[in-house]
Amino acid sequence: MKRNPVIPFAIIAVLGILTMIVLSVVGLNQYEDIQQAGEEGSQQEESGEGGGEEAASDDPEAIFQNNCASCHGGDLSGGAGPNLQEVGGRYSKDEIHEIIMNGTDGGMPAGLVSDSEADLLAQWLSEHK
Repeated sequence: MKRNPVIPFAIIAVLGILTMIVLSVVGLNQYEDIQQAGEEGSQQEESGEGGGEEAASDDPEAIFQNNCASCHGGDLSGGAGPNLQEVGGRYSKDEIHEIIMNGTDGGMPAGLVSDSEADLLAQWLSEHK
């Protein structure tokens, strides 16, 4: 008895089409849930609820971890960027602030944080001597 070589491909095609239909129906239900959650999230942002970003902007260590640790290391020991464990002994608070805001020619980008966050970071880093 000779088998038809098209049958396995047809079965795979039918299963693929059925899977696509099922995933589309499930996805439509999830899309509505995602839209509803997004609307609730934007309402919370507008009303000031959730304040995780504001809390982080008051804590210089959190600002450092979110913006600087990838280059300078979580413990200030350096990495792609220089070691900052004793940066307060080399630079004043104002010099550190200027470096944070304007960057350096050596690879430090400018404007990673806001001016108020740069003030907090500069104060915190100037204490590391």
